[in-house]
Formats: sequence, structure tokens, C-alpha cells
Amino acid sequence: MPNPTAAMLVIGDEILSGRTRDANMHYLAGELTQVGIDLAEVRVVSDDPEAITNAVKALSEAYDTVFTSGGIGPTHDDITADNVARAFGRPISIRDDARALLEAHYAKSDQTLNDARLRMARIPDGATLIDNPVSTAPGFTIENVHVMAGVPAIFKAMVASVLPTLTGGAPVVSLSERIYRGEGDIAGPLGALAERYAELSIGSYPFQQDGKFGAQIVIRGTDADQVNAAMDELKAEFPA
Repeated sequence: MPNPTAAMLVIGDEILSGRTRDANMHYLAGELTQVGIDLAEVRVVSDDPEAITNAVKALSEAYDTVFTSGGIGPTHDDITADNVARAFGRPISIRDDARALLEAHYAKSDQTLNDARLRMARIPDGATLIDNPVSTAPGFTIENVHVMAGVPAIFKAMVASVLPTLTGGAPVVSLSERIYRGEGDIAGPLGALAERYAELSIGSYPFQQDGKFGAQIVIRGTDADQVNAAMDELKAEFPA
């Protein structure tokens, strides 16, 4: 039985402009691999209402689980919550439980829960809150979409809150081997190996070191015996 599938939607002009380097995709991919959920697609969209709404709809229909990153803060360009709500045809408003969390948080630091901060308590109808132990302002889950902050520390904390609620599959086993031959030399035998082990993912990633060409071969799959057998054949074909 195939593993459940997931997609990620990264939202923000700052990512597309190159001003901010996204770290959340790398982290999420690693966490999902460990629990046997295959991250099959990642999209990056701007702070544009139509782009967000259309991407949420498409990814939600195509995959078992969707994670979004970014755009749920207190400023005018934090529009993710509104457009996720729109994707599902749900109204959105300030919710009492989210407001109570923020009131308690800002009271502790002797700060005012002003209108801008109160934007972070706007939650679509029917959504459940995602815990945020870092800065309190919650994310939320609506249907199969988990809406999370873009700040890496908060994103990681929210992922930790959500993962135990998901059904995973078989964790992926991964082995790698560096072969100091050009890809043109190894392409034939590597292609034949991939045909013999069609259930596995076999990737070739070229490099150049000390003037010599080589390739890092990565073999991945959910069957550890098959992964090991394929790696043994690879090493026999290209001994160190």
C-alpha cells in the first residue's frame, strides 16, 4: 500500500524576491520522511489572494495532507487565513479561544492586544487550532490543510503539534554512495539497476572534486532489504 501523500504551499513575496531563504521545506521534508508521508509537491506563491486560494484548492484536492507556511501574522500583507477560508467557502472571524490565548500572552508581557495583533485570532469557521508554544498565536487546520507560521522556529513547533495527528506509512530508508566516475560512464548500468528495482527511487547527483567528476548515488525506498540489495549491486558494479 503506498504511503500517504503531502504537499507544501510556501506563501510570501519575500521568498520569491530572494530576500528570505525558505528553510521550512527542508525541515518538513525530513520530518515527513521519518513518519512515512511522501512530500510530493512544493509550491511557492506571492502574497496574492487569487494565487493563494487557487493553490490551496488544487493541492487540497490532489494530496492527502497540505501544509502552508507564511502569511498569518499581524500585518496588512498577512492574508493567508482569509484566502484559505475563501478556498473552502468558510466565513472567518475573531474566535474566542484564539483571542483568549493572545490576551493571556500579551498580558504577561504587559503589552496591548491591539487591532493588529488581534488579526492573528481570526480563524475560519470549523477549523481547529494548532498549538504555538513559541509565540502563542495559533495556526489552524481546516479539512486536510494545516496553516502555519513562516518563522522557522514557530513552523517547527507547529509541525510537532500536527504530526502526531496524522496517519503515516512506512518510513523511507535511504543509502548513498559516491562514485568517482562521470555520469556519462555510469548512466547505462545505473539505468539497468533502476529497471531491476522499479519500486525504489535511484537518483544521481553529479559533483566535481579536485578536478575529477563523480556522482553521489542515492537509493531510497520503504523496503530496507531491497534498498540494501540495490546498493550491494551498485558497489559491485562500481567498486571503490
